Amino acid sequence: MDSQGGSVKAGHLCVLVHGLWGKPEHMRNIAKCLRDEYSRDELYLLLAKRNTGSFTYDGIERGGERVCAEIEEELRNIEAAGGKISKLSIIGYSLGGLVSRYTVGLLYAKGILDSMECMNFCTFASPHLGVRTPLRGWHNHIWNVVGARTLSMSGQQLFTTDCFRDTERPLLQVMADPKSIFMSGLRKFKRHTLYANITNDKSAVYYTTCIQKTDPYRNLDLIRPNYIPGRGEVLLDPQTPFLPRPKLAQTTSFWTTGLRYLKRIPLAVAIAVFVPIGVAAYLVNSVIQNVRSSQRIRLHEKGQLGVSIEEYRVPLLIKELRGEVESAYEALNNSQGQEYLGEDDDEDDEDEAMNAEERQVLTRERRLSQPTQPTLALAPCQFDMIRNLDTLGWRKYPVWIHGTGHAHGAIIARIDKRKYDEGFIVLGHYAEKEFLL
Repeated sequence: MDSQGGSVKAGHLCVLVHGLWGKPEHMRNIAKCLRDEYSRDELYLLLAKRNTGSFTYDGIERGGERVCAEIEEELRNIEAAGGKISKLSIIGYSLGGLVSRYTVGLLYAKGILDSMECMNFCTFASPHLGVRTPLRGWHNHIWNVVGARTLSMSGQQLFTTDCFRDTERPLLQVMADPKSIFMSGLRKFKRHTLYANITNDKSAVYYTTCIQKTDPYRNLDLIRPNYIPGRGEVLLDPQTPFLPRPKLAQTTSFWTTGLRYLKRIPLAVAIAVFVPIGVAAYLVNSVIQNVRSSQRIRLHEKGQLGVSIEEYRVPLLIKELRGEVESAYEALNNSQGQEYLGEDDDEDDEDEAMNAEERQVLTRERRLSQPTQPTLALAPCQFDMIRNLDTLGWRKYPVWIHGTGHAHGAIIARIDKRKYDEGFIVLGHYAEKEFLL
Protein backbone atom coordinates (compact mmCIF):
# COMPACT_ATOMS: atom_id res chain seq x y z
CA MET A 1 0.00 0.00 0.00
CA ASP A 2 1.85 3.06 -1.33
CA SER A 3 -0.14 5.48 0.82
CA GLN A 4 1.09 3.96 4.09
CA GLY A 5 3.89 5.37 6.19
CA GLY A 6 5.56 8.72 5.71
CA SER A 7 8.92 10.45 5.90
CA VAL A 8 10.85 11.36 9.05
CA LYS A 9 9.70 14.95 8.48
CA ALA A 10 6.05 14.04 9.08
CA GLY A 11 4.95 15.22 12.51
CA HIS A 12 1.33 14.11 12.24
CA LEU A 13 0.42 10.42 12.72
CA CYS A 14 -2.97 9.26 11.45
CA VAL A 15 -4.10 5.77 12.48
CA LEU A 16 -6.75 3.93 10.45
CA VAL A 17 -8.65 1.05 12.07
CA HIS A 18 -10.74 -1.43 10.06
CA GLY A 19 -13.98 -3.11 11.11
CA LEU A 20 -15.43 -6.52 11.98
CA TRP A 21 -13.98 -9.35 9.86
CA GLY A 22 -11.83 -6.66 8.27
CA LYS A 23 -8.25 -6.19 7.15
CA PRO A 24 -5.95 -3.18 6.60
CA GLU A 25 -6.64 -3.25 2.84
CA HIS A 26 -10.22 -2.15 3.57
CA MET A 27 -8.84 1.23 4.63
CA ARG A 28 -6.63 1.77 1.57
CA ASN A 29 -8.98 4.19 -0.19
CA ILE A 30 -9.30 6.38 2.91
CA ALA A 31 -5.51 6.37 3.07
CA LYS A 32 -5.29 7.18 -0.65
CA CYS A 33 -7.64 10.17 -0.36
CA LEU A 34 -5.67 11.53 2.59
CA ARG A 35 -2.40 10.98 0.74
CA ASP A 36 -3.75 12.84 -2.30
CA GLU A 37 -4.22 15.86 -0.02
CA TYR A 38 -1.17 15.57 2.24
CA SER A 39 2.36 14.56 1.34
CA ARG A 40 4.53 11.99 3.10
CA ASP A 41 6.42 14.91 4.66
CA GLU A 42 3.17 16.18 6.20
CA LEU A 43 1.24 13.09 7.23
CA TYR A 44 2.32 9.64 8.42
CA LEU A 45 -0.33 6.94 7.87
CA LEU A 46 -0.60 3.76 9.92
CA LEU A 47 -3.12 1.10 8.88
CA ALA A 48 -3.61 -1.05 11.99
CA LYS A 49 -3.20 -4.75 11.22
CA ARG A 50 -3.21 -6.74 14.48
CA ASN A 51 -7.00 -7.24 14.51
CA THR A 52 -7.22 -8.73 11.04
CA GLY A 53 -10.07 -11.12 10.22
CA SER A 54 -11.60 -13.19 13.01
CA PHE A 55 -9.38 -11.47 15.61
CA THR A 56 -12.15 -8.85 15.74
CA TYR A 57 -14.31 -11.48 17.47
CA ASP A 58 -12.19 -11.25 20.61
CA GLY A 59 -13.76 -8.17 22.16
CA ILE A 60 -13.49 -4.42 21.75
CA GLU A 61 -11.08 -4.12 24.67
CA ARG A 62 -8.61 -6.66 23.25
CA GLY A 63 -8.82 -4.97 19.88
CA GLY A 64 -8.11 -1.66 21.58
CA GLU A 65 -5.15 -3.11 23.45
CA ARG A 66 -3.67 -4.46 20.21
CA VAL A 67 -4.09 -1.17 18.36
CA CYS A 68 -2.62 0.77 21.30
CA ALA A 69 0.41 -1.53 21.31
CA GLU A 70 0.73 -1.07 17.55
CA ILE A 71 0.67 2.72 17.87
CA GLU A 72 3.29 2.67 20.61
CA GLU A 73 5.51 0.42 18.51
CA GLU A 74 5.14 2.70 15.48
CA LEU A 75 5.98 5.77 17.57
CA ARG A 76 9.16 4.05 18.76
CA ASN A 77 10.09 3.08 15.19
CA ILE A 78 9.53 6.61 13.92
CA GLU A 79 11.65 8.05 16.72
CA ALA A 80 14.39 5.49 16.09
CA ALA A 81 14.45 6.59 12.44
CA GLY A 82 14.94 10.21 13.49
CA GLY A 83 11.34 11.39 13.32
CA LYS A 84 9.12 12.98 15.95
CA ILE A 85 5.34 12.78 16.11
CA SER A 86 3.65 15.82 17.64
CA LYS A 87 0.08 15.37 16.32
CA LEU A 88 -2.32 12.42 16.35
CA SER A 89 -5.50 11.57 14.45
CA ILE A 90 -7.52 8.35 14.53
CA ILE A 91 -10.06 7.12 11.98
CA GLY A 92 -12.25 4.08 12.63
CA TYR A 93 -14.56 2.23 10.29
CA SER A 94 -17.50 0.16 11.56
CA LEU A 95 -16.38 -1.80 14.65
CA GLY A 96 -13.03 -0.05 14.22
CA GLY A 97 -14.66 3.14 15.50
CA LEU A 98 -15.42 1.46 18.83
CA VAL A 99 -11.97 -0.14 18.96
CA SER A 100 -10.53 3.33 18.31
CA ARG A 101 -12.51 4.84 21.18
CA TYR A 102 -11.13 2.18 23.51
CA THR A 103 -7.62 2.78 22.16
CA VAL A 104 -7.94 6.51 22.87
CA GLY A 105 -8.81 5.72 26.49
CA LEU A 106 -5.69 3.58 26.87
CA LEU A 107 -3.49 6.23 25.24
CA TYR A 108 -4.95 8.79 27.63
CA ALA A 109 -4.43 6.60 30.71
CA LYS A 110 -0.82 5.90 29.71
CA GLY A 111 -0.09 9.61 29.31
CA ILE A 112 0.76 9.30 25.61
CA LEU A 113 -1.80 11.93 24.57
CA ASP A 114 -0.15 14.45 26.88
CA SER A 115 2.91 14.59 24.63
CA MET A 116 1.07 15.37 21.39
CA GLU A 117 -1.69 17.51 19.93
CA CYS A 118 -4.87 15.50 19.35
CA MET A 119 -6.37 16.63 16.05
CA ASN A 120 -9.06 14.46 14.42
CA PHE A 121 -11.23 11.60 15.62
CA CYS A 122 -13.50 10.30 12.89
CA THR A 123 -15.76 7.29 12.37
CA PHE A 124 -17.45 5.89 9.29
CA ALA A 125 -20.58 3.76 9.83
CA SER A 126 -19.54 2.90 13.39
CA PRO A 127 -22.22 1.51 15.75
CA HIS A 128 -21.53 3.83 18.69
CA LEU A 129 -24.67 2.65 20.51
CA GLY A 130 -24.16 -1.00 19.62
CA VAL A 131 -26.14 -3.05 17.10
CA ARG A 132 -29.17 -3.79 19.25
CA THR A 133 -32.30 -3.55 17.09
CA PRO A 134 -34.90 -1.25 18.69
CA LEU A 135 -37.49 -3.89 19.54
CA ARG A 136 -39.83 -4.62 22.43
CA GLY A 137 -41.21 -7.81 23.92
CA TRP A 138 -40.29 -11.25 22.61
CA HIS A 139 -38.83 -9.79 19.38
CA ASN A 140 -36.19 -8.15 21.55
CA HIS A 141 -35.23 -11.43 23.18
CA ILE A 142 -35.18 -13.44 19.95
CA TRP A 143 -32.84 -11.13 18.07
CA ASN A 144 -30.96 -9.03 20.58
CA VAL A 145 -30.28 -11.76 23.13
CA VAL A 146 -29.78 -14.74 20.84
CA GLY A 147 -27.96 -12.67 18.21
CA ALA A 148 -25.43 -11.52 20.79
CA ARG A 149 -24.22 -15.08 21.23
CA THR A 150 -23.08 -15.49 17.63
CA LEU A 151 -20.10 -13.09 17.61
CA SER A 152 -18.18 -14.24 20.68
CA MET A 153 -17.18 -11.45 23.07
CA SER A 154 -17.51 -8.69 20.47
CA GLY A 155 -21.11 -9.77 19.86
CA GLN A 156 -22.09 -9.51 23.51
CA GLN A 157 -20.53 -6.05 23.68
CA LEU A 158 -22.18 -4.86 20.46
CA PHE A 159 -25.59 -6.05 21.66
CA THR A 160 -24.90 -4.51 25.11
CA THR A 161 -25.64 -7.82 26.87
CA ASP A 162 -22.19 -7.96 28.51
CA CYS A 163 -21.17 -6.91 32.00
CA PHE A 164 -17.72 -5.41 31.66
CA ARG A 165 -15.30 -6.47 34.37
CA ASP A 166 -16.34 -5.09 37.75
CA THR A 167 -18.41 -2.15 36.42
CA GLU A 168 -21.72 -4.08 36.33
CA ARG A 169 -22.46 -2.22 33.08
CA PRO A 170 -22.05 -2.95 29.35
CA LEU A 171 -18.68 -1.89 27.96
CA LEU A 172 -20.23 0.60 25.53
CA GLN A 173 -21.98 2.36 28.40
CA VAL A 174 -18.72 2.49 30.36
CA MET A 175 -16.95 3.94 27.31
CA ALA A 176 -19.52 6.76 27.18
CA ASP A 177 -19.27 7.58 30.89
CA PRO A 178 -18.18 11.25 31.22
CA LYS A 179 -15.79 10.24 34.02
CA SER A 180 -14.14 7.45 32.02
CA ILE A 181 -10.67 7.49 30.50
CA PHE A 182 -12.35 6.97 27.12
CA MET A 183 -14.38 10.19 27.19
CA SER A 184 -11.50 12.11 28.76
CA GLY A 185 -9.28 10.97 25.90
CA LEU A 186 -11.84 11.87 23.24
CA ARG A 187 -12.30 15.35 24.70
CA LYS A 188 -8.65 16.10 23.92
CA PHE A 189 -9.30 15.89 20.16
CA LYS A 190 -10.01 19.15 18.36
CA ARG A 191 -12.52 17.71 15.94
CA HIS A 192 -14.99 14.83 16.14
CA THR A 193 -16.58 13.80 12.86
CA LEU A 194 -18.86 10.94 11.86
CA TYR A 195 -20.41 9.76 8.62
CA ALA A 196 -23.59 7.67 8.83
CA ASN A 197 -25.57 5.88 6.13
CA ILE A 198 -29.24 6.82 6.19
CA THR A 199 -30.32 3.68 4.29
CA ASN A 200 -29.09 0.38 2.83
CA ASP A 201 -26.68 -0.26 5.70
CA LYS A 202 -27.56 -3.71 6.96
CA SER A 203 -24.66 -3.91 9.40
CA ALA A 204 -24.97 -0.64 11.32
CA VAL A 205 -28.16 1.38 10.96
CA TYR A 206 -28.53 5.14 11.10
CA TYR A 207 -29.57 5.66 14.73
CA THR A 208 -26.42 4.01 16.12
CA THR A 209 -23.91 5.34 13.57
CA CYS A 210 -25.24 8.90 13.91
CA ILE A 211 -25.83 8.67 17.68
CA GLN A 212 -29.55 9.47 17.50
CA LYS A 213 -32.70 8.35 19.31
CA THR A 214 -34.90 8.92 16.25
CA ASP A 215 -34.65 7.85 12.62
CA PRO A 216 -36.20 10.40 10.23
CA TYR A 217 -35.14 8.28 7.24
CA ARG A 218 -37.38 5.28 7.85
CA ASN A 219 -39.55 6.34 4.90
CA LEU A 220 -37.47 8.11 2.29
CA ASP A 221 -40.56 8.91 0.23
CA LEU A 222 -41.53 11.44 2.90
CA ILE A 223 -38.39 13.58 2.64
CA ARG A 224 -36.80 15.86 0.06
CA PRO A 225 -33.01 15.56 0.60
CA ASN A 226 -30.87 18.67 0.81
CA TYR A 227 -27.44 17.72 -0.49
CA ILE A 228 -24.14 19.50 0.11
CA PRO A 229 -23.43 21.48 -3.10
CA GLY A 230 -20.66 20.13 -5.31
CA ARG A 231 -20.68 16.65 -3.76
CA GLY A 232 -23.22 14.93 -5.97
CA GLU A 233 -26.34 13.43 -4.45
CA VAL A 234 -24.53 11.61 -1.65
CA LEU A 235 -23.80 13.86 1.34
CA LEU A 236 -26.72 15.58 3.04
CA ASP A 237 -26.24 19.01 4.55
CA PRO A 238 -25.88 18.38 8.30
CA GLN A 239 -27.57 21.68 9.17
CA THR A 240 -30.71 21.01 7.11
CA PRO A 241 -30.43 17.46 5.77
CA PHE A 242 -33.93 17.37 4.30
CA LEU A 243 -37.29 19.04 4.01
CA PRO A 244 -40.54 17.15 4.59
CA ARG A 245 -42.35 16.04 1.46
CA PRO A 246 -46.16 16.30 1.61
CA LYS A 247 -47.91 12.94 1.79
CA LEU A 248 -49.60 12.08 -1.48
CA ALA A 249 -53.28 11.28 -1.46
CA GLN A 250 -54.03 7.58 -1.23
CA THR A 251 -55.02 6.79 -4.84
CA THR A 252 -53.55 3.31 -4.96
CA SER A 253 -55.70 1.07 -7.12
CA PHE A 254 -56.41 -2.61 -6.65
CA TRP A 255 -54.17 -3.39 -9.61
CA THR A 256 -51.33 -1.23 -8.34
CA THR A 257 -51.45 -2.96 -4.98
CA GLY A 258 -51.58 -6.36 -6.64
CA LEU A 259 -48.61 -5.53 -8.87
CA ARG A 260 -46.61 -4.43 -5.84
CA TYR A 261 -47.16 -7.79 -4.16
CA LEU A 262 -46.39 -9.71 -7.38
CA LYS A 263 -43.03 -7.96 -7.58
CA ARG A 264 -42.24 -9.22 -4.08
CA ILE A 265 -42.82 -12.89 -4.97
CA PRO A 266 -39.29 -13.56 -6.35
CA LEU A 267 -37.78 -11.98 -3.22
CA ALA A 268 -40.04 -14.04 -0.96
CA VAL A 269 -39.08 -17.25 -2.78
CA ALA A 270 -35.39 -16.37 -2.55
CA ILE A 271 -35.73 -15.69 1.17
CA ALA A 272 -37.59 -18.96 1.76
CA VAL A 273 -34.93 -20.97 -0.09
CA PHE A 274 -31.64 -19.27 0.66
CA VAL A 275 -32.08 -17.70 4.10
CA PRO A 276 -32.34 -21.05 5.97
CA ILE A 277 -29.19 -22.23 4.18
CA GLY A 278 -27.39 -18.98 4.96
CA VAL A 279 -28.51 -18.98 8.59
CA ALA A 280 -27.35 -22.57 9.06
CA ALA A 281 -23.96 -21.79 7.52
CA TYR A 282 -23.68 -18.61 9.61
CA LEU A 283 -24.46 -20.44 12.86
CA VAL A 284 -21.98 -23.22 12.09
CA ASN A 285 -19.30 -20.64 11.34
CA SER A 286 -20.24 -18.74 14.52
CA VAL A 287 -19.64 -21.84 16.62
CA ILE A 288 -16.25 -22.39 14.98
CA GLN A 289 -15.22 -18.74 15.36
CA ASN A 290 -16.44 -18.60 18.97
CA VAL A 291 -14.25 -21.58 19.84
CA ARG A 292 -11.24 -20.06 18.10
CA SER A 293 -11.91 -16.69 19.70
CA SER A 294 -12.10 -18.26 23.17
CA GLN A 295 -8.73 -19.89 22.58
CA ARG A 296 -7.20 -16.59 21.44
CA ILE A 297 -8.69 -14.75 24.41
CA ARG A 298 -7.06 -17.23 26.80
CA LEU A 299 -3.68 -16.75 25.09
CA HIS A 300 -4.16 -12.96 25.03
CA GLU A 301 -4.95 -12.88 28.75
CA LYS A 302 -1.74 -14.83 29.39
CA GLY A 303 0.24 -12.29 27.37
CA GLN A 304 1.19 -14.89 24.76
CA LEU A 305 -0.04 -12.99 21.67
CA GLY A 306 2.45 -10.14 21.62
CA VAL A 307 0.65 -7.80 24.03
CA SER A 308 1.68 -7.45 27.66
CA ILE A 309 -1.80 -7.00 29.11
CA GLU A 310 -0.56 -5.64 32.44
CA GLU A 311 0.32 -2.41 30.60
CA TYR A 312 -3.24 -1.99 29.33
CA ARG A 313 -5.41 -3.06 32.26
CA VAL A 314 -5.67 0.46 33.59
CA PRO A 315 -8.46 1.89 35.77
CA LEU A 316 -11.40 2.80 33.54
CA LEU A 317 -12.76 5.77 35.47
CA ILE A 318 -10.84 8.95 36.25
CA LYS A 319 -11.79 8.68 39.91
CA GLU A 320 -10.29 5.19 39.96
CA LEU A 321 -7.23 6.44 38.09
CA ARG A 322 -6.64 9.14 40.64
CA GLY A 323 -7.27 6.64 43.39
CA GLU A 324 -4.72 4.33 41.81
CA VAL A 325 -2.13 7.14 41.77
CA GLU A 326 -2.90 7.97 45.38
CA SER A 327 -2.64 4.29 46.31
CA ALA A 328 0.73 4.09 44.60
CA TYR A 329 1.90 7.20 46.47
CA GLU A 330 0.69 5.74 49.77
CA ALA A 331 2.37 2.46 48.95
CA LEU A 332 5.63 4.31 48.40
CA ASN A 333 5.16 6.22 51.62
CA ASN A 334 4.40 3.02 53.47
CA SER A 335 6.70 1.10 51.23
CA GLN A 336 -34.38 -6.60 11.30
CA GLY A 337 -37.31 -3.52 11.68
CA GLN A 338 -37.20 -0.93 14.41
CA GLU A 339 -39.90 -0.17 16.97
CA TYR A 340 -40.72 2.87 19.09
CA LEU A 341 -41.32 3.58 22.73
CA GLY A 342 -44.98 3.16 23.65
CA GLU A 343 -47.08 4.66 26.39
CA ASP A 344 -46.22 3.85 30.01
CA ASP A 345 -48.96 1.26 30.36
CA ASP A 346 -47.70 -0.59 27.28
CA GLU A 347 -44.35 -1.32 28.85
CA ASP A 348 -45.18 -2.70 32.28
CA ASP A 349 -43.84 -6.22 31.69
CA GLU A 350 -40.47 -5.06 30.43
CA ASP A 351 -40.12 -2.19 32.88
CA GLU A 352 -40.51 -4.54 35.83
CA ALA A 353 -37.17 -6.12 34.94
CA MET A 354 -35.41 -2.74 35.15
CA ASN A 355 -34.12 -0.81 38.10
CA ALA A 356 -35.61 2.53 39.18
CA GLU A 357 -33.02 4.63 37.33
CA GLU A 358 -33.63 2.78 34.06
CA ARG A 359 -37.41 3.14 34.39
CA GLN A 360 -36.94 6.86 35.01
CA VAL A 361 -34.89 7.18 31.80
CA LEU A 362 -37.60 5.47 29.73
CA THR A 363 -40.34 7.56 31.31
CA ARG A 364 -38.48 10.75 30.38
CA GLU A 365 -37.84 9.60 26.82
CA ARG A 366 -41.48 8.60 26.29
CA ARG A 367 -42.53 12.05 27.43
CA LEU A 368 -40.13 13.73 24.98
CA SER A 369 -41.14 11.56 22.02
CA GLN A 370 -42.93 13.42 19.21
CA PRO A 371 -45.55 11.94 16.82
CA THR A 372 -43.62 13.25 13.80
CA GLN A 373 -40.29 11.93 15.14
CA PRO A 374 -41.11 9.06 17.52
CA THR A 375 -38.37 7.90 19.85
CA LEU A 376 -36.94 4.48 19.02
CA ALA A 377 -37.35 1.65 21.53
CA LEU A 378 -33.76 1.86 22.71
CA ALA A 379 -32.42 0.44 25.96
CA PRO A 380 -31.91 2.84 28.91
CA CYS A 381 -28.14 2.52 28.57
CA GLN A 382 -28.36 3.65 24.94
CA PHE A 383 -30.20 6.84 25.87
CA ASP A 384 -27.46 7.39 28.43
CA MET A 385 -24.79 6.94 25.74
CA ILE A 386 -26.47 9.41 23.38
CA ARG A 387 -26.66 12.10 26.05
CA ASN A 388 -23.00 11.69 27.00
CA LEU A 389 -21.48 11.23 23.55
CA ASP A 390 -23.29 14.28 22.19
CA THR A 391 -21.35 16.48 24.62
CA LEU A 392 -18.32 15.98 22.36
CA GLY A 393 -19.86 18.16 19.65
CA TRP A 394 -19.79 15.71 16.76
CA ARG A 395 -19.94 17.00 13.19
CA LYS A 396 -22.48 14.52 11.82
CA TYR A 397 -22.81 13.87 8.09
CA PRO A 398 -25.76 11.78 6.81
CA VAL A 399 -24.83 9.77 3.70
CA TRP A 400 -27.21 8.47 1.02
CA ILE A 401 -25.55 5.79 -1.11
CA HIS A 402 -27.74 5.11 -4.16
CA GLY A 403 -25.63 2.80 -6.32
CA THR A 404 -25.70 -0.32 -4.16
CA GLY A 405 -27.70 -1.99 -1.43
CA HIS A 406 -24.44 -2.55 0.48
CA ALA A 407 -23.89 0.97 1.74
CA HIS A 408 -21.85 -0.25 4.72
CA GLY A 409 -18.93 -1.14 2.48
CA ALA A 410 -19.56 1.59 -0.07
CA ILE A 411 -19.28 4.47 2.41
CA ILE A 412 -15.48 3.98 2.48
CA ALA A 413 -15.17 2.40 -1.00
CA ARG A 414 -14.01 -0.69 0.86
CA ILE A 415 -13.38 -2.60 -2.35
CA ASP A 416 -12.70 -1.34 -5.85
CA LYS A 417 -16.06 -1.80 -7.53
CA ARG A 418 -17.87 0.75 -9.66
CA LYS A 419 -21.01 0.46 -7.54
CA TYR A 420 -18.93 1.63 -4.54
CA ASP A 421 -17.67 4.78 -6.29
CA GLU A 422 -19.99 7.07 -4.32
CA GLY A 423 -17.78 6.30 -1.34
CA PHE A 424 -14.99 8.36 -2.92
CA ILE A 425 -17.26 11.41 -2.67
CA VAL A 426 -17.54 10.78 1.08
CA LEU A 427 -13.81 10.16 1.50
CA GLY A 428 -12.90 13.16 -0.63
CA HIS A 429 -15.12 15.41 1.48
CA TYR A 430 -13.45 14.20 4.66
CA ALA A 431 -9.90 14.59 3.35
CA GLU A 432 -10.52 18.01 1.79
CA LYS A 433 -13.01 19.65 4.16
CA GLU A 434 -12.94 17.94 7.54
CA PHE A 435 -9.43 16.67 8.24
CA LEU A 436 -7.30 19.11 10.23
CA LEU A 437 -3.59 18.88 9.48
